[in-house]
Amino acid sequence: MLPWVILLCTLVALLLGGLYLLGTFRRRRPNEPPLDKGTIPWVGHMLDFRKDSSEFLKRMQRKHGDIFTVLIGGYYFTFVMDPFCFGAIVKEARSKLDFRSFASRLVLQVFGYKPIEANHSIIHTASTKHLMGDGLTVMTQATMDNFQKLMLFNLSSGEEKRVWQEDSLFNYCYNIVFRAGYLALYGSEPHQGADNKEKANEQDRIYSNQLFHEFRKYDRLFPRLAYAVLPPKDKIEAERLKRLFWSILSVKKSQQKDNISGWISDQNELLAANGVPEYMRDRFMFMLLWASQGNTGPTAFWLLFYLMKHPEAMKAVRDEVDRVLRENGQEAKRGSPQVNITRDMLNQTPLLDSALEETLRLVAAPVLIRAILQDTSLKTSSGMEYTLRKGDRLALFPHLSVQMNPEIHPEPHEFKYNRFINPDGTKKDFYKNGKRLKYFNMPWGAGVSICPGRFFAMAEMKLFVFLMLSHYDLELVNKEEEVPVIDVSRWGFGTMHPVRDVRFRYRLRF
Repeated sequence: MLPWVILLCTLVALLLGGLYLLGTFRRRRPNEPPLDKGTIPWVGHMLDFRKDSSEFLKRMQRKHGDIFTVLIGGYYFTFVMDPFCFGAIVKEARSKLDFRSFASRLVLQVFGYKPIEANHSIIHTASTKHLMGDGLTVMTQATMDNFQKLMLFNLSSGEEKRVWQEDSLFNYCYNIVFRAGYLALYGSEPHQGADNKEKANEQDRIYSNQLFHEFRKYDRLFPRLAYAVLPPKDKIEAERLKRLFWSILSVKKSQQKDNISGWISDQNELLAANGVPEYMRDRFMFMLLWASQGNTGPTAFWLLFYLMKHPEAMKAVRDEVDRVLRENGQEAKRGSPQVNITRDMLNQTPLLDSALEETLRLVAAPVLIRAILQDTSLKTSSGMEYTLRKGDRLALFPHLSVQMNPEIHPEPHEFKYNRFINPDGTKKDFYKNGKRLKYFNMPWGAGVSICPGRFFAMAEMKLFVFLMLSHYDLELVNKEEEVPVIDVSRWGFGTMHPVRDVRFRYRLRF
C-alpha cells in the first residue's frame, strides 16, 4: 500500500501547488489594498480587462475606491487611481519599483528584441543629445524637409490645383506623419548631384509609402500580439512582418542611406560597443520605429478632426499659424518660396500647443506599470497608508484617473482647444479638492519611464498640422460627423484609434 500512499500524497501536493500558483489561497493582508481575484483561478479578471480596460477599472474603482489589487492572467496588479500618489510612485527607487522587467518581456514578445541592462541609459543618452536642445533643432529641420518632400513637392511644379480633394482622414494623417518621421530618423535614398535628387526623392515617396502599408498591417495586430492571443494565421503574419522590418531596417541597409539621424546611428554604435549582436540590433531598430512613429500619426488625426469639428478652434489656431508665418517673414502662397517652419517658430504657438495637449488628454491612454520588488508603503491623499506586496505589479491608468476626471477637467469629454492656457497665453494650473496637481495630463508617462522622444513627437505633429492649416482649407465631408468610437482593444498602448475612418476634403488656400 505504501506506493499508493506516496502517489496520493504526490497528487495532493501537486494539486495544492497548482491551486497556490493559480492564486486560490491568496488573502488580503493587514494594510494591503482591497483584493479582487474574480471568479476564475489564475485568469481572474483578464477577460474583462482585455475587453475594455477603462470600463473594467471604472467598475473596480466604484467598488473598491482609488487603490485596489486585481488578478489578471496570473499576475496581481495594484491600480492606483489617486493622482496625488503619482509623485511618490514615479520617484520611488528602482530597487522597490522597477518598470524595466515588464517592459523587457513586452519588447521581446512584440519585437523579438532582448534588452540588455544598458538599454535604458543608451536610449536616454541618445535622446537627450538628438531629440532635445540643439539636437531637436536639427531633427525638426530634417522632419520639415521630409514633410516638404511628401506634401509640397507638387506646389512648386504647379501640378496641384485649387480644387477639393477627398480622402480618409486617419489614413491620410497616419501615412504622411509616419513617412516624414521615418525618413527623418532612418535616412533617405542616396543620390549624386542635383540631377538625381528628384529621382531619389521619388524613390523615398514610393518606398516610404510601401513601408507604411506594411507597418499598418503589423500595427493592427499589435494589441493581440502584446496579449499573446493571436490566432495561428495572424501569428504567422506577425512573424512575417517582424522579419520584413528586421531586414528593411537592418544595420547593413542603414549604412547605405543618406542623412540617417544621429539618434539612430548613435544607438546602434552604443549597442555594438555593449556587445549586442548585429541581428539583435536589427530588431532594436524595429522597436524604435514603432516607439517613435506608432502614436504621432493617430494623434494628428484626432487633432485635425477636433479642429474641423469646432470651427472656433480651427479659426483661432489657424490665425495663430498665419501670424507666426507673417512675423517670420514667410507666407504660404503660390510663387513664394516653400514655407520652412523652424523649431523657434513652433515655440511661438501657445494655442496649437494647448489644442495638441487637449487632444492627447482625450485620446492618449497608456498604462504605466512597475514591478514591486520589495514590500513598499504608499500613503494616499486621504491619509490612508497601504502596503504594496513584493512580487505584484503596480499600475497607473492616467486617462481615467486624471485626464477624464471631471474634478480636474470640467466637461472632460468635450474638446476645449484653450483648456491648457490662461487668457494671457501662459500655462494653466490644475487642482483637485483645492490642491494643485503636478500630474494632470500624462500622455507621455512620468518619471524614469517618461517617453524620451516626446519633444520630437510633439514637433513632428505640430509641423504637420502647421503645414495643413497654412496651406489648405479643410472640412469634414459630413458636416454632422459624430466623433468616432474608439477601438477599446488598444487601451494601454498609447493613442487610441477610431473604429472607423472619417472622410474629409482639402484644397489649397491660394
